[in-house]
Amino acid sequence: MSAVANQTRKAGAATFRKRSLWHDARDRFMANRAAMISTGIMLTIVVLAIIVPIWGPHPLEEVYWDRMMIAPTLENNHWFGTDVNGRDMFARVFYGARISLTIGVLTTLVAMTIGVTYGAVAGYAGGRIGAVMMRFVDIVYAVPALFLIIVLVSVFGNNFILVFISIGAVEWLTMARIVRGQTLSIKEKDYLEAARALGLPASAVLVRYIIPNVLGPVIVYATLLIPINILVESYLSFLGLGVQEPFTSWGRLISQGAKEMEMAPWLLLAPAVFLTVTMFCFNFIGDGLRDALDPKDR
Repeated sequence: MSAVANQTRKAGAATFRKRSLWHDARDRFMANRAAMISTGIMLTIVVLAIIVPIWGPHPLEEVYWDRMMIAPTLENNHWFGTDVNGRDMFARVFYGARISLTIGVLTTLVAMTIGVTYGAVAGYAGGRIGAVMMRFVDIVYAVPALFLIIVLVSVFGNNFILVFISIGAVEWLTMARIVRGQTLSIKEKDYLEAARALGLPASAVLVRYIIPNVLGPVIVYATLLIPINILVESYLSFLGLGVQEPFTSWGRLISQGAKEMEMAPWLLLAPAVFLTVTMFCFNFIGDGLRDALDPKDR
């Protein structure tokens, strides 16, 4: 009987593990065809962004003086053509993907760090402290985000590091509002009352109980924030305030291609297509994560 009971208990434990929140979320996400296709496309772009500038058919900064503004062709392996300086666009587009995706991810991490910390503290503190903290958010929110980013980039410079710090320092506001709302909804739960009764300091309650329980909406919003930040960087680069040479990004390539749109449309088309595909992919992935992590749909 004991052996049968042990097997039954193990089977029940295995069933419970399979039906845990994260296992269930993974299964729901993998059942979303659009999200999975988008994930595959993004992984392909990431791999190409790593490989092509290093092991591609042409070096990134190699100048071919006799092949300026050549249309896409299989001859000489110029699959995306060449730019006005005779540089291979295939290598530059995927190097631009590396910079744009890096800025999108890093700015989102900056926004998540500031927004999650600020929103959790404001929601847990509540009262006058929380009200004052959120009034500051409302004041900053009233100023157009792009204007603030342009001011920060103009004041502190527009090198690679300062660009993503400036964007992330502005994009945390919505994250803080989301986390504060989630914190207010869970801070009166029984397990938090028990933690406070045990004498745990506020910092321990935030780190151990509140922040882990708000990660679902944060992850979903972060997935949607990455393409927004890529697009913001593209705006800045189009205006000449973003990434500068010797670096390049999709936004900078689009800015350069727009100047030669009539004579060499491929200079604009290639980075614009990849930027558009990336926007759609991240939106589909965000929709899939939202459906997978929504406890009401479990």
